[in-house]
Amino acid sequence: MLQLRSIFDVNAVQRFAPGDVVFRSGAQVKNVFLVCDGRTALLRLLPSGQQAMLQRAATGQIIAEASVYAHHYHCDCVAQEPTDLASMPRASFLNALRSDTELADAWAAYLAHGIQQARMRAEIRNLKTVAERLDAWTAEYGALPDKGQWQGLADEISVSREALYRELARRRSA
Repeated sequence: MLQLRSIFDVNAVQRFAPGDVVFRSGAQVKNVFLVCDGRTALLRLLPSGQQAMLQRAATGQIIAEASVYAHHYHCDCVAQEPTDLASMPRASFLNALRSDTELADAWAAYLAHGIQQARMRAEIRNLKTVAERLDAWTAEYGALPDKGQWQGLADEISVSREALYRELARRRSA
């Protein structure tokens, strides 16, 4: 990841407050974004009106990596906490990959890791109970996030906030 980070100007960052929109679904992909500090979420509105969280990108991660190969974004990107983002033109990013095989290999490894994480999230969402989903999530990612971020966790494991809160209360009382 350090190799990918090296092509971004991390001294020229844009600051986003919690809730700020980085880009919207349907917007043309012009830039590639690196999270220098903070966290963002990729959200897609479902026909039911609910939102699906497709990615949580934290410090050191690239946002919406699949969009590097798309003309338009397929989701919204929202800052979840104070977040600093470095960006570079999509065309420059692609040119850097074409001209540097080590960088291209680092990018391929980064994408492969993202696929592994997506598969894990899908497996967690396929578990039947909130308890099973929460156990699998903590086994994979560690400790629970801070209380103010539990809504994001509920979205990530595809349960209602209320169901997650009930399960957490049950665990505290057990």
